[in-house]
Amino acid sequence: MKVINLYQEENEIIQLAVENNRQAQQKIYSQFSPKMLGVCRQYIKDIHQAEDIMITAFMKVFVNLKNFQHQGSFEGWIRRIMVNECISFIRVQKKVSFVEDETFFDETFNNVESQFSVDDIQFLIDSLPEGYKMVFNLYAIEGFKHKEIANMLEINEGTSKSQLSHARKMLQGQINKLKNYEYGTE
Repeated sequence: MKVINLYQEENEIIQLAVENNRQAQQKIYSQFSPKMLGVCRQYIKDIHQAEDIMITAFMKVFVNLKNFQHQGSFEGWIRRIMVNECISFIRVQKKVSFVEDETFFDETFNNVESQFSVDDIQFLIDSLPEGYKMVFNLYAIEGFKHKEIANMLEINEGTSKSQLSHARKMLQGQINKLKNYEYGTE
C-alpha cells in the first residue's frame, strides 16, 4: 500500500496555482467552493449574492496565493478571505450598524437541540439584525475572540460582547417560539 503525502500534494497544487496553472486553480476552487459558499451564506442572506461574493473572494485568493505562508491550514486562510470579503460587502451596502452598548450579559447559551434542521437554524440566524448576525457568526461559528472581532469591525470590544449577548438572547427567544409552535403551546 502506497501512502500519498497529501500535504506535499497540496503544496504542489498551490505552487502550480501561483504560476497561473488553470487546472490547479480549478482544483482548488472545486475542492473548497462548496464549503466557502456555506461560509459566505452565513453572512449573506441571498444565495446569489453569497455566490457572487465567494467568486470575488476566490479571485482574491488566487491573486494573493503567492503570499500564503504555509503556516496553519490552507482552508483556514481561504476562509478568512471569504469572511473579510463578506464583511466588506456588508459595509459597502451599509446594512450594518452597531449600537455602542457596553453592557452585556455573560449568560450561557443552550445548545440548539438536534430537532432543528440546518435550514431552520440558518433561518433564525438570518433573521437577526446585521450587526448581531455578524458578531454572532464571527464569535460562535468562526471562533474569533472579541478583541479580534472589534478590530475587524472597527468597534469597541464591549460592543462586540454586547452584540453577541443580544444575538444570543434573540436567538433563544426565537428557538423557544419555534419549540412552542411545534408543540402547539403557542
